[in-house]
Amino acid sequence: MAYQRAPTVVGVPNFNAVEDAAALRAAMKGFGTDEQAIIDILTTRSNMQRQAISQAFTREYGRDLIEDLKSELGGHFEDVIVALMTPPEEYLCQELHRCMEGMGTDEDTLVEILCTRTKPEIAAIVDTYERLYDRPLAEHMCSETSGDFRRLLTLIVVSGAKGARADEAPADPERARELAQELYDAGEAKWGTDEEVFNRILAHESFAQLRQIFEEYKNIAGRTVEQAIKAEIDGELKDALSAIVECVEDAAGWFARRLRRAVQGAGTDDRALVRILATRAEVDLDNVKLEYEKLYDKTLQSDISGETSGDYKRALVALIGPA
Repeated sequence: MAYQRAPTVVGVPNFNAVEDAAALRAAMKGFGTDEQAIIDILTTRSNMQRQAISQAFTREYGRDLIEDLKSELGGHFEDVIVALMTPPEEYLCQELHRCMEGMGTDEDTLVEILCTRTKPEIAAIVDTYERLYDRPLAEHMCSETSGDFRRLLTLIVVSGAKGARADEAPADPERARELAQELYDAGEAKWGTDEEVFNRILAHESFAQLRQIFEEYKNIAGRTVEQAIKAEIDGELKDALSAIVECVEDAAGWFARRLRRAVQGAGTDDRALVRILATRAEVDLDNVKLEYEKLYDKTLQSDISGETSGDYKRALVALIGPA
C-alpha cells in the first residue's frame, strides 16, 4: 500500500510576499545579519512562496535575493538557504550536474535522485536539465557511468521523459503476474541473472504497478524481490535496483536510512543532509522523521543536532519540525 505523504513544510496561510521581502531586506541591511529572521521566514514558506518572495524582492529593491543571501551567509548554512530558494527541479539538476562533473562520479547521489522519484518527477528533472545545461541528462550520464548501471539509469531517464508510465493509472493485476514471472525467470529460476529484464521492468513500470509486481513475485518465489536482488546482483546496480524497490514499498524508510548514513561514521555528509531535508520537507519529511525514530530509537532531530551546529543546525532543525 502506498503511504500517505506527510510534509513538514506546507507554506503559510495569509502569505504576503512583499512583507516577507521587506523583512528579509531588513535582516540583511546595515551592520550584521539577523540569521534567525532568515531561518524563521524561509524554512516555513513553501518553495512556491519563496519564488514569489524572490520576485517581490527584485521588484521592490532591484536586487537578486539569492545573491544577497549568498553575500551575507556562509558555509553549510548558506547551502541550506540557497537550496530552499531554488526551484526543486533546478536544485536537483544542479546536484546531478555537480556529482558528474570533475574527477570521478558520485554514484550514491545519482541513485538517490534518480531511483527514488516517480515518473512525473523524473520528467520534470529531464526537461530542466536540458534547459539549464543545454545537454540531455541521458547523454551526460552515459559519459560518466558504465555497464548495467548506466543502462538502468538511462532507461529511467528516457522512460520518465517519454512519460512511459502514467503514475496515476491503477495497477493491472494480470500484467503484474506476467512481469513477476519474467523477473523470476530472469533471476532465481536460472543459472546467472539476466540484469536486462530487471532493468527494463523496474525502470519502466509505475510505482503502483511495481507494488503489485512485487506482491506477485513473493507468491511465485516465496521471497521478496529485494532479497533476490541482494542475492543475485552486486555493485552499483544492486544499490540502484534496491533503491527503486525500497522506495516503491517504503520511501520514508529508504530516506531515513540514507540520512542515518549521512550522520554516522567519520565526518558528516553535509551535502546529502542538506539535499534530503531541503527536497523532502515539502514531500514526506514527516514520514521520514517517524520512520527514523522507529528504526534507530532516536529522533532525527537529536542525531542531526549532535552532528551540526549554529545557524546551520537551527535551519535543519526548523525544516524537520517539532519532534
